[in-house]
Amino acid sequence: MEGRERVRDRDGREGLGAGEGPDGPGLGVALGERATLVQFSTAFCAPCRATRRVLAEVAALVPGVTHVEIDAEARLDLVRRLEIERTPTVLVLDARGRVVRRAAGQPRKADVIAALGEAV
Repeated sequence: MEGRERVRDRDGREGLGAGEGPDGPGLGVALGERATLVQFSTAFCAPCRATRRVLAEVAALVPGVTHVEIDAEARLDLVRRLEIERTPTVLVLDARGRVVRRAAGQPRKADVIAALGEAV
């Protein structure tokens, strides 16, 4: 997983709260108690399927972590706002919905677990 700095969206907002508002553009889903793994995918993306498996395994291993998959084609508003350029893209959010890590491409399980260390 790349990047150590907090990632802001195009409008300068740092968080991705569940709804629209000051915390961010809103995912429309409940966030994990400790962290959330957000995956942007498309229907015919083979690496997206493998990423789904890795993130689901990690979420099952770490208490309080939720995995959320977002169809990039259905949520073009978020894709544009967060400057998602390819799928899969994974965002690691802390409990407040702030993006602490982001990576494009299929992540390794060990890298996801390490990235969660910054979020929890």
